Order: sequence, then C-alpha cells, then structure tokens
Amino acid sequence: MDIKQFLSALNQIADTKGIPKDKVIETIEMAIAAAYKKDYGEKGQIIKAKLDMKTGATQIFQVKTVVDESMIKTEEEIQEEIEKKKAGIMPETQTHEEDEEVKKVVFNAERHIMLEDALKIDPNLKLGEEVAFELESKENFGRIAAQTAKQVILQRLREAEKEAVLSEFQSKEGEVLSAQAQRFERGNVIFDLGRASGIMYPEEQMPGEHYRVGSRIKVYVLRVEMTNRGPMISVSRTHPQLIRKLFELEVPEVATGVVELKSIAREAGSRSKIAVATSQDGVDPIGSCVGQKGTRVSTVISELNGEKIDIIEWSADHSKFISNALSPAKVLSVEINEAMRAAKVTVPDEQLSLAIGKGGQNVRLAAKLTGWKIDVHSATEKTENVEAGKVGAEETSKQAEEAEEEIKVEE
Repeated sequence: MDIKQFLSALNQIADTKGIPKDKVIETIEMAIAAAYKKDYGEKGQIIKAKLDMKTGATQIFQVKTVVDESMIKTEEEIQEEIEKKKAGIMPETQTHEEDEEVKKVVFNAERHIMLEDALKIDPNLKLGEEVAFELESKENFGRIAAQTAKQVILQRLREAEKEAVLSEFQSKEGEVLSAQAQRFERGNVIFDLGRASGIMYPEEQMPGEHYRVGSRIKVYVLRVEMTNRGPMISVSRTHPQLIRKLFELEVPEVATGVVELKSIAREAGSRSKIAVATSQDGVDPIGSCVGQKGTRVSTVISELNGEKIDIIEWSADHSKFISNALSPAKVLSVEINEAMRAAKVTVPDEQLSLAIGKGGQNVRLAAKLTGWKIDVHSATEKTENVEAGKVGAEETSKQAEEAEEEIKVEE
C-alpha cells in the first residue's frame, strides 16, 4: 500500500469511527512499536515508533529516563524489599513529604541512563527527562509481529472509539435526543441514539406508554458513564426536565430566555404544571407557551403521549403564586404561614373538588410547583369553623362567669 492509499484509509477510519486523526496515528505507532519489540526488542526496553505522514517511513526509538545515584536503589534496599515480600509485609504508605521526593528505581541499562552520560548527548537534559535513541528500522516484522500489530490497532481503535462516544454524549447530558426503539431486555428498553445505544429502565418509562421496535420518540439524557462494556447512556421519559427541553424546542421565547420556566411539577403520563414568567415588557409568557390556537403546547402534549399540561403565571407574591398554581380552580383567599411554609386556601364550595383534583392530584402538583404545603377548604367549611370558634369563645366566657359567681357565693 502506498502512502496515498494509507492516508486515505487512515482518514476513512477517522471519519467512520469518529476518532481524531492524530489518535488513529498514535494507535498505529503504538502497534508498530509493539510489533518491533516482540521480534527485535530486549526485555525491559521502552520502544516508541514515529510515523512520517509525508513519506510513510517509520522510525523506531528506544527511550531511556535520565537518573543519578540518588534515584537508584542500593543492593541493600533491593534485598530488603525482597525479604519483606517473602515475609508478606506490605510497603509502608508514603507521607506527603515523601511523595514529593524522587521515587527510587532499580537501575536497568535498557530503561535508564546516568545523568553524566546523558549530558554528553544533550547538555540541557535534566533528571527525569527522556532520551530517545534511534534503532535500526526493520522492513519485515514477520507474520506473528504483523498479527500483533493488527490486534493492537483493533484494540486501540475500539478503545479510542469508546472514548470518543463517551466524550460526545457526556456533552449531551441534560439534553433531549431523538431515539429509535431497538429491542427489549428484562423490562428495559434499548434505544438507538446514532453512534451509541441508550437504555431506559422501567422507572424512567411513562406509565401507559407502549414502545414498539422501530418507533421514534424524544428522550431525556439522564447520565453517561463508562462501563466494562463501553459507554452506558441512561435515558428517561419521566424526568420533569424533559418538559423544559421540549418547550425550548417548540417555543423560541423559551429557547432565547425571554420566557423562563420557573418551576415544573410532573406526574408523568398523567398531568404536569409549569410556572412561567418573563422580565420583558409586552411579552405574554403563557400565550407564548400556548401558541396560536394552542399549536405549541399541543405539540408538546402530543410528544408526551397526551399528558395534560397546565401553564400558570409565576409570581414573587406567594399568595398569588399559590392561587395561580391551583388553576383551573378559583381561589377566594390564601392565608400564609411563613414559619411553617404552609398555606390555607379557601375556594367556593362548588370549586372544592376541582381544586383538590382527582385523587388529590391538582393540589399535590400545586404544592410541588410552589414548594408550599397547601391545605384547601371550602367557603362553607371556613364559615362553619369561624362560627364554631365564636360559640366556643362564648361558652368559655360563660363558664368563666359561672365560676366567678360560685367563688363569690362561697365567700
């Protein structure tokens, strides 16, 4: 293969695998060095290869580290370590001060070079630096060596590809991606995300939502981590931030920050509430999210398989915010207890069930949205409580008067 064909193949690998070109070159150089050492190297040698991308020629180097007497273990120290190992004694943990000192090594002429000898080669060399000695290049490494090089290249390319995928998707944590259902494994759904697969665990799946192989939906990227099997990408359909990202995709005002989603409360697959606000005059935050004839919010609802979404206006006034959060119910009054972060809300009698919601869902979502404990009462119930309070006060007063009369009689 001539250099043009080689470069073409190299570029193709870099493009198809999504690996930086210099990483591919580094992998090939490591494979060549490993193959050379297997056939021609000596035990303990550090071999490196340098590939000339213009000519295709390869240079082989043996690398040695510059040391002096203070960095070399004595025979007594080496013997002492051997005895300790035989006795099963673990090396003592170094202190911070010892860590800063140069770690001693067993001198090996194949890996080390004394400082005085190194200075003859380059007067600017310092302790711990490396010196490279060019070795005779071998054109034919042999069949076994070639196989070794091939295995190393494939292994390194797989590792480099995994690292590239990990890096790419780590930058997408907290984003929404379009995913295609591939298969099902023990209740988990595996999605095709392009260069990698994503896994959706049962707790991240929307209740009542059915996934078919080949169907395409939007998922929220929860976390990306490297495992023994490669990058593991966990995705979700239940995360509250999925709603935020979907509105960013559908509503330009949200994407640009003109309209802000202050808080989100969600019961996935059933109903959600979002509180919106804007600092820009003339902008209707609710209208922006709803869209003309409800087109924008309808698109988000459709993406969430029909999940209902209440859009309410956020307010710095706690009473007003709590009142808005109980929408669509109308609120008569809100009594705030700052210390307990609790609110007692009064609604018309006919609005009580609407305010509480089916199974308490409306008031529960309102509490999540506002961060306040909300206790809802009807107007009649509140009036009865007030009347009961008055009667109780009158009875207490009457009892006090009777007790006072009894005391006077006794006297």
